[in-house]
Amino acid sequence: MVGHDERGTTMTGVDPGRLDDQQLMKELENIHRTRHDTLLYGSNDALRAHNERMAQLEGEYLRRNPGRLVAAGRTRDGARVRDVCGTPPHGPGATEGG
Repeated sequence: MVGHDERGTTMTGVDPGRLDDQQLMKELENIHRTRHDTLLYGSNDALRAHNERMAQLEGEYLRRNPGRLVAAGRTRDGARVRDVCGTPPHGPGATEGG
């Protein structure tokens, strides 16, 4: 298990480049899960540390997955088509808000 060293409000962690793919995904899932509470209730220092760590982890994910699948609805062109046609953001059959 990968832990974080918390000293005051500064969060550090294992260099994302040293994490295997599974560990990297767990770290990404955790940081995204805690994002909302950090934004709403964290100190400025905690939010800054969260931003930095999230950028490190996401940057590593993007470096490892340059050809990742990009859903058409998540692009500007897809959003324009959705606005014109009324297609839900996740394709035909998706419910609004989800």
